[in-house]
Amino acid sequence: MAPLRSARRRLGNRTHRAAMLLIAVIAGVGVLPGVAVAAPAGGQQLNAADMTLLNGVRLAGLWEMPAGQMAADKGQSAKVREIGAGIANEHQQLDQLVVNAANKLGASIPSEPTAEQKGWLSEMQKASGARFDQIFVTRLRVAHGKIFPVIGAVRASTRDATVRKLCDDANSFVLHHMQMLESTNLVRWPELPPAALPAPGNDGLLAAAAANAGPQVGVSSTVVWLVFLAALGTGGIATYRMLRRT
Repeated sequence: MAPLRSARRRLGNRTHRAAMLLIAVIAGVGVLPGVAVAAPAGGQQLNAADMTLLNGVRLAGLWEMPAGQMAADKGQSAKVREIGAGIANEHQQLDQLVVNAANKLGASIPSEPTAEQKGWLSEMQKASGARFDQIFVTRLRVAHGKIFPVIGAVRASTRDATVRKLCDDANSFVLHHMQMLESTNLVRWPELPPAALPAPGNDGLLAAAAANAGPQVGVSSTVVWLVFLAALGTGGIATYRMLRRT
């Protein structure tokens, strides 16, 4: 009787191990195919640099349109009044372009100027005569000089066609505005902020590329299925061998 009970115990243990192995293999059906499947092409999200451009161009228009209109109304020199009207008009066009781009991309952009920009507008409202002309030219030339390199950097690295087109348009507008402001001979060149260049020894292009890297590609679904089938085959062979020994 003892040998019979021992044989039954061994058979029960083997059957239990086989059942557990089959359960593990079957569980793979529900788990493996859902792991890290690659995202479909064309579904890439906007990165931080793209959003910086959209927000920057939008914010520029929100305060430079009223600033330009203010210059057209109260500028002391005819040159400043003409330039103010031109900048206000062109920023209306650029603002519509950035709003259209944001709507197309499903991006949320600002609806009012920043507190700092509101402060600049307040400063202009309180000024008059030659002082107003100087403040207008100085504030707008510095602001355009800050957004100009951002446009170039994003244009060089973005993966999105809509953002690239917006960069092309914004580059033309901003360059034209800087040239108009400079034509007043009121730009104080020594007071312009220095260009932001990469630190010595750093590859700025590589750093920008790394910062603007898009979403990483996941594991291919083909690989997932191959792993699953291999596990299924291995489990099946092991189960067969275990049952055969009984």
